Amino acid sequence: MIMEFCTLTKLFHNPLVSALALLCIATTSLNPATASKRCDFPAIFNFGASNADTGGLAASFPFAQPKSPNGDTFFHRPAGRFCDGRLIIDFMAQSFGLPFLSPYLDSMGSNFSRGANFASAGSTIRLQQAAGQFRTSPFSLGLQYQQFERFKPNAKFIRGQGGVFAALMPKKEYFDEALYTFDIGQNDLTVGFLGNMTLQQVNASVPDIVSNFTSNIKNIYNLGARSFWIHNTGPIGCLPLILTNFESAERDMYGCAKAYNEVANSFNQNLKKALAHLRKDLPTAAITYVDIYSVKYSLFRDPKKYGFELPHVACCGYGGKYNFSNSVSCGGTTKVNDNDIFVGSCERPSVRVIWDGIHYTEAANKVVYDQISSGAFTDPPIPLNMACRRK
Repeated sequence: MIMEFCTLTKLFHNPLVSALALLCIATTSLNPATASKRCDFPAIFNFGASNADTGGLAASFPFAQPKSPNGDTFFHRPAGRFCDGRLIIDFMAQSFGLPFLSPYLDSMGSNFSRGANFASAGSTIRLQQAAGQFRTSPFSLGLQYQQFERFKPNAKFIRGQGGVFAALMPKKEYFDEALYTFDIGQNDLTVGFLGNMTLQQVNASVPDIVSNFTSNIKNIYNLGARSFWIHNTGPIGCLPLILTNFESAERDMYGCAKAYNEVANSFNQNLKKALAHLRKDLPTAAITYVDIYSVKYSLFRDPKKYGFELPHVACCGYGGKYNFSNSVSCGGTTKVNDNDIFVGSCERPSVRVIWDGIHYTEAANKVVYDQISSGAFTDPPIPLNMACRRK
């Protein structure tokens, strides 16, 4: 569409059209490897943490799997997601007519013909230790890359064998044509916040975290990936997890912990710069930086605009100003005056931003997806359905 419009402007000669032509040149030059027409991604390979985990942690550690009411809004049962329903990655898959991504770590009923999800709740870019009640996953981004490295030749072998399992593997060409998505980094910062690190120390660790991130992207590129959709991290200082654990932290005018969001923004700025350099190193890749921070922050800045209320209060939780506790999670039970209290959902998840104190509701995820998929919050500014490499 953009290229067709640019071609048309060249047929006319007036100052206004000339200006539009220059705009077209600038727009289409932002990422030379990006497609100029709709991308028909045949598969998605996803890497990340809990904001994009469709059941990896649940399959690996049954004791850690999300319990009801997780999943109740859409799936009507727990579906491996730390959410009442769908995640952003689910909306992305649906937009391309693809099935929800099966977790690579789940051997029960998985279908990888249209991609695979290597994300696992609690994952970090750098392998880290747990911090207090905050548990990390052993499936760091580096290990997820190794899993993908193993997955690709094994999928080829199984498909070549024929039989019932062949149809469950992606076709060879899908690996080059697929969309590779990333949503990770929040836990690297959170571990530092909840550990023994000062804000300054966490901030000082950001360049190394980002360097590890881009190294893994390069590794995945070397395995044939060409179209990358990479989320930055959200406003961590707006989450009940941070607001509860750091009650004395200075709040901004929208009720978020200011200093913690500043560290998140530092990570995002470093990531954006690193990806700009990466485009030069990998000129045949289409690398899209996605600013989910700005979209998620808008849900706290102006919740009524999107039909939300009580943006900082967890829908599924128990205790305190933010309905969140470190000692009991959504779907669990806690004792109050010798009585077992079930930690259930609020009455209307559809009007709430935060699901369990750390993750977002399906309704919030849908708003974020709608905003980022338009291209209004990406660098280069291009819609999701045009974010593939030019052939």
